Amino acid sequence: MKTKLTFTLVVILIMATSMFTSIANAQSSKTITFHTSAQCGMCKETIEGAMNFERGIQFVELNMENMFLTVKYRTKVHNEASIKKLVAELGYSAGDVKANEKAMNELPKCCQPGAHL
Repeated sequence: MKTKLTFTLVVILIMATSMFTSIANAQSSKTITFHTSAQCGMCKETIEGAMNFERGIQFVELNMENMFLTVKYRTKVHNEASIKKLVAELGYSAGDVKANEKAMNELPKCCQPGAHL
């Protein structure tokens, strides 16, 4: 009987720990979506490729229909402003943050503003 009680307590402890870990992980991540100046598949590859290697970034996807970027990130590492700054440093506008002009001018011609007009 004592063994059964001990086993039950251990199982409850493991389940409680797992539940609290899941809650803590959910609270330490945030997902944002914002418009970018991306225009083509190469833009998508550039942004997603660079962002996926950034510490604290968990998910990145550029919607090619409306050019909105969705980013899930760790809140202990980044905030919304730092995410937008990363995109701007790649040469693309990110919501209200303007693109880094030097980086924008170094993008392939198809990725530069007005190339697809």
